[in-house]
Amino acid sequence: MGVSISVLASGSRGNTAIVESSKARILVDAGISCRETFKRLKSLGLDPHAISAILITHEHSDHVYGLATLARKLKVPVFMTSPTHQAWARSLRDESGETPEVAKLEIFSAGRPFQIADITVTPFTIPHDAADPVGFTFRAEGTKIAIATDLGYMPASICDHLRKCDVLIVESNHDLEMLRVGPYPWSVKQRVMSRVGHLSNESLAQFFARDYDGGASYIVLAHLSEQNNHPEIARQAAENALGAQRTLLGNRVMLAGQDAPTESIRL
Repeated sequence: MGVSISVLASGSRGNTAIVESSKARILVDAGISCRETFKRLKSLGLDPHAISAILITHEHSDHVYGLATLARKLKVPVFMTSPTHQAWARSLRDESGETPEVAKLEIFSAGRPFQIADITVTPFTIPHDAADPVGFTFRAEGTKIAIATDLGYMPASICDHLRKCDVLIVESNHDLEMLRVGPYPWSVKQRVMSRVGHLSNESLAQFFARDYDGGASYIVLAHLSEQNNHPEIARQAAENALGAQRTLLGNRVMLAGQDAPTESIRL
C-alpha cells in the first residue's frame, strides 16, 4: 500500500496526525478528544483500533488532550521522552489529584532513532517552551516524512533533519503584522514571537528561500493561528518563497486545518 499521511487536526485547539505504512499506523500527538479522533480516522476509511502506537511531541494540552483516553481504549504503546512524560503526568495530577498511568509507556530520547514495525522514527529536538519538545522524521519503503511544528525558529540542526523529505509538515503559525495588532495580551505576543514560541509565515519563508533543499513532493503548512493568520496569507508567503521550485509534481503546498482532516497523501 506504500506510505501515507494525513493531518487529522492542526492548530491551537488540538493537533494530531496519522502516518501509515504497510505494517504500521502511528498516531502523532493526541490533541483532540478520543471521540473526535476516532470520527476523523473513520472519515478517512481507517479503523482506529488498527493503530500501532501513539507518539507525543510535547506535553502542551493541544497535543495531549485526548491521550489518557486514547491510551486506555487502544491499549497500544505510547512513546514520549522522560521529561515530557513527567510534565504530562504532573499536569494531570495537578488537575485531578491522581497520577495518570500509561499501561504501555515507551521512553525515547531525541537524536536516537527507533523502530515501529517497518517505520524508522527519528526524534529531534525543537526550540519550544516545553519540557523536552521534539519533531519527528519517519522513513519506510524508501519514503521520508517530517513533522516540525511548535518551534520558535529554524536552527541548522532542524534544517538538516528536513532534507530529502518526500512530505514536509511544517509550522506556519502567524503573520507578524496580524499578531502585532491582534487581540492577544502583549505577554502572549512576546511568547509567540520568541525563539521558543511559534514559527511565523515570514520565518518559514526564509527557510524556504535559504535552507530548504527543494525535494519534497508535498509541503503541508500546519499549526496556523486562527487569530493571527489566514490560510491564504500563509499559502502566498510559502509559495512566493518557493518560487520556481513549485511544479506539478513537486512542492505542492497544502494547508492543515483545525476542524477537518487533510486528504491522505499517498506515496
